[in-house]
Amino acid sequence: MNRAQALVRWSTADNNPVQVFGTAVAVTVGAVTVRPTGASGTGLAVLCLLVLVSLLLCTRLIPEGHFSPGAQLAVLCAWSAGAAALMGLDRSGASALFAYFATGHAGYRLDSRRSLPFAAATSALCAGVLLLPWGAHGTSWIVGAFTGVSVLVGISNRAHTAALRSARAAAEQAELAARAVARAEALAERARIARDVHDVLAHSLAGVNMQLEVTDALLESGDIDRAREAARRAQSLVRSGLTEVQRTVGDLREDALPLVETLRSLLASASDAGTLTVDGPQRELPVRLAQVIVRCAQEALTNAHKYAPGAPVRMRLEYLEHAGQQAEETVFEVVNSAPPEGSRPLAGAGSGMGLVGMRERLDLVGGTVTAGPIVDGEDAGGWQVRVVIPG
Repeated sequence: MNRAQALVRWSTADNNPVQVFGTAVAVTVGAVTVRPTGASGTGLAVLCLLVLVSLLLCTRLIPEGHFSPGAQLAVLCAWSAGAAALMGLDRSGASALFAYFATGHAGYRLDSRRSLPFAAATSALCAGVLLLPWGAHGTSWIVGAFTGVSVLVGISNRAHTAALRSARAAAEQAELAARAVARAEALAERARIARDVHDVLAHSLAGVNMQLEVTDALLESGDIDRAREAARRAQSLVRSGLTEVQRTVGDLREDALPLVETLRSLLASASDAGTLTVDGPQRELPVRLAQVIVRCAQEALTNAHKYAPGAPVRMRLEYLEHAGQQAEETVFEVVNSAPPEGSRPLAGAGSGMGLVGMRERLDLVGGTVTAGPIVDGEDAGGWQVRVVIPG
């Protein structure tokens, strides 16, 4: 609970220190200033009334909701009548304090439909008692007539308390919502990390598998030198894959990702006949968008090596700016030519995610992906993956 919530909770408590202190002061002032004259007759009546209204004053410390509206009104009526009678018999005038507290408490505990008539009746009762010729009172009837004014203070306090309670409820709901959002973000981040690590491993393992199959084929043909070269490439892919996994986890929260350099590194580790072209004015993409492009590149390279091993691969990264508009787009393409004659698809390789994984990533950033065979041109028989990302 933060400091603001603690303050709201304290302000709406039924027995906060201010309320307890005010009650104690009122009872103390009444006990000190209201002096009964004798132990019989008027003095005894004053003493009994003082004890009665003091006890009724202490009922304001009872938490709200313990009395029904009818019972609360009955207590207040007894409190008002006792305070009016005490004002009529007391000489000090301090007994009016109990009547003021009664109407103020009525404004706090009762709705306006009940509290305002109660305050008017209390004012009339106290003024009438002080106007009567009997009794030993020395207080002006004007003091009694104004006892009902404190109901406005009670109504104001009631509205303030209701506002604080609403604020507390809103703060609690906001805290619950913030916790839910934080948990959802943590789960989304965990899923994103899992996808990224999966894609890195899938790309590396697919390349290793391809090199091992090439090694096996070269050994069968007796080409030892090329077989050793393919084995060394497989070892290099294993090392770079482990390094990439470690770097991926660290890069997930970095402020920037060197996109072009990362794509060149991926292409160099995957193909001897790969090229990367960058068109348009380069700009630094947000790390999340750059990561999506890198993961799509890994998936596209994995699929190219799976279904067309040995085929040349071309990457193109294009930064688009629409004239007269603030919107920008980044286009990324991976094109592989038709597989060389006699090459065998690596049926056991690949991540199993394919376009599904790409579409899931791009949906999160508002991008699109299209993929399909190339039917004409110099790359006829090959495959093209095109990714468009706003930004």
